[in-house]
Amino acid sequence: MTIPYARQEIDQRDIDAVVAVLRSDWLTQGPAIERFEADVAAYVGARHAIAVSSATAALHLACLALDVGPGDVVWTVPNTFVASANCARYCGADVDFVDIDDATWNLSVPALEEKLAQAQRNGRLPKVVIPVHFAGRPCGMPAIRALADRYGFRIVEDASHAIGATLDGRRIGHGDHADITVFSFHPVKIIATGEGGMLATADPGLAERLRMLRTHGITRDVARMHDQAQGAWYYEQQALGFNYRMTDLQAALGSSQLARIDDFLARRKAAVARYDRALAGLPVTPPPFDGPAMRSSWHLYVIRIDPQRTDGRDRRHVFDAMRAAGVLVNVHYLPVHLQPYYAALGFRRGLCPVAERYGDEALSLPMYASLTALQQHAVVQALEDALA
Repeated sequence: MTIPYARQEIDQRDIDAVVAVLRSDWLTQGPAIERFEADVAAYVGARHAIAVSSATAALHLACLALDVGPGDVVWTVPNTFVASANCARYCGADVDFVDIDDATWNLSVPALEEKLAQAQRNGRLPKVVIPVHFAGRPCGMPAIRALADRYGFRIVEDASHAIGATLDGRRIGHGDHADITVFSFHPVKIIATGEGGMLATADPGLAERLRMLRTHGITRDVARMHDQAQGAWYYEQQALGFNYRMTDLQAALGSSQLARIDDFLARRKAAVARYDRALAGLPVTPPPFDGPAMRSSWHLYVIRIDPQRTDGRDRRHVFDAMRAAGVLVNVHYLPVHLQPYYAALGFRRGLCPVAERYGDEALSLPMYASLTALQQHAVVQALEDALA
């Protein structure tokens, strides 16, 4: 039995939704996209939602919409996928990294506050900070928002893992804490559209700019045109945008999946509880638990392998043994600042010691909504055998 670390869940309702689009007049730029945007906005409590081709595209557009460019600096965490940093580089900006908290594995608010004070003294504060809701667990957004108000930076929440997660009883993406929130609908995420992403914002001006940048920088809105419209065919390119559109096929799948998200989240939560019980006696560090004011969407279930607790059996040993047993564990994430591209920019080990230590120990166990108790028993057995 081979058990993947993640997988999508597609049923007949999803297939029927996509087939309905195939039989319609619109395969792209049609009504399914607006419907999916409205569905996501309503679910997370956002005023505006803009569907795009991927979360990477969404991060890029978010930086563009906030006027990130050469001479600016954007901060994010090392414990993330490279896109969280790359989006600033696409705009010609510099990137820097804030260490994570050893208890939550998310951005450390004290580390951020200390780094901001130093940056203010040096005269180079960030234009944008991108906190990442790692594994679906929300960051300390009220504190980050307070720091943004004090130091004047904008916030892009990378919630690629976190649709459905809640903080203080509200779903991530409502717009009070961040200027823009980014979601991902890659097949390994909470809901799937194949590839796809979404931007959520409370700012109508940002929403309009994001929509225009998504489609080549073109507008057909007469009220926004520089010249008088010549006819119904007339449009204007007002910015250097991109073709970052989502298709109606993807959007229809997304709306169908979103209708079942509460069920997906509940089954992930049940799988987490089974893991927590089964791993209680093993010499590994489990992921942070939910708290009274915070509910993770549990995109990932990550444990840490510390060789000092496992008689010298390190992450590589456990990874190889579990893969040999058919359990396709993974690693999330290798610290971004140590990737060769960023090392060539001057980043070195020692910049973010907490994230670096985490990166040496992290191991993602299989986690998805359809994961069964029998499969989890096999996962835990393989882990026990690897540690024996």
